Amino acid sequence: MAVKKTNRNKWIHIRLTENELKKIQTGFLSSTCRKRSEYVRDILLEKPVTIYTRNKSYDDFVAEIILLKNELKAIGNNFNQTVKKLHSLEHDSEIKNWALLNEHSKEFVFKKISEIQKKINQIKTKW
Repeated sequence: MAVKKTNRNKWIHIRLTENELKKIQTGFLSSTCRKRSEYVRDILLEKPVTIYTRNKSYDDFVAEIILLKNELKAIGNNFNQTVKKLHSLEHDSEIKNWALLNEHSKEFVFKKISEIQKKINQIKTKW
């Protein structure tokens, strides 16, 4: 059976206030319609319009996870550099001096890990 194709060749011209146009534009931008004419046609013909919704708590969660990921990446890079430096040392005295100098780095890493654990616990209690 052949599908009957209908061409839209009739026009309706309307005048809107600035606020009415903003309301239509806002609704259109939050919908899944690709064209404003499609959105207005669906509203006029009382067809269902799918609207995007955002979950604020999910957006906050994603932002926190991104920050944590960046912190972990920086810690991993610092750890890799430290291990490379440790492997390049040849004498025991150099290793002892290096260990003393890098005590601050160790404290920094433990502090960051503690902060990450706190953030994860905060996120866990929210969800």
